[in-house]
Amino acid sequence: MAEQTTVARPQDSRRETLAVIVAVAGWLVPGLGHALLKMWGRALTCFVTVGVLVIVGAGMRGNLFRSTGNDAFDSLGYLADLGTGTFYLAAKSLEADGADVSHAGGDYGTRFLATAGVLNLLVALHAYEAARGRKA
Repeated sequence: MAEQTTVARPQDSRRETLAVIVAVAGWLVPGLGHALLKMWGRALTCFVTVGVLVIVGAGMRGNLFRSTGNDAFDSLGYLADLGTGTFYLAAKSLEADGADVSHAGGDYGTRFLATAGVLNLLVALHAYEAARGRKA
């Protein structure tokens, strides 16, 4: 059997570079990747959803994990929180009084913040795949 080889075309290289730029933009500002692809409805939905989750989570005094985690769960929490992109900085500024996870509200707030980050990472992945022409 003859082996099949694929040759990368310049067009494919440009498309891949564009897809990476779209993904990074979508991670930094939720929905921006979809906005660059002119998917306005998805862009607005992602921005509002991630933004509301961050505001509610920080308003409930949820815990924002730091990069100096003591165990694997702290590190995973930090990666999830960092997934919100620039909203992570907004949540840090909203967390002026510090986290209060001694009450159920603070614990739920922690979950909202982590959910916002994971959701934004999935949204950025979708924007990446859409920019590559693999998803709509």
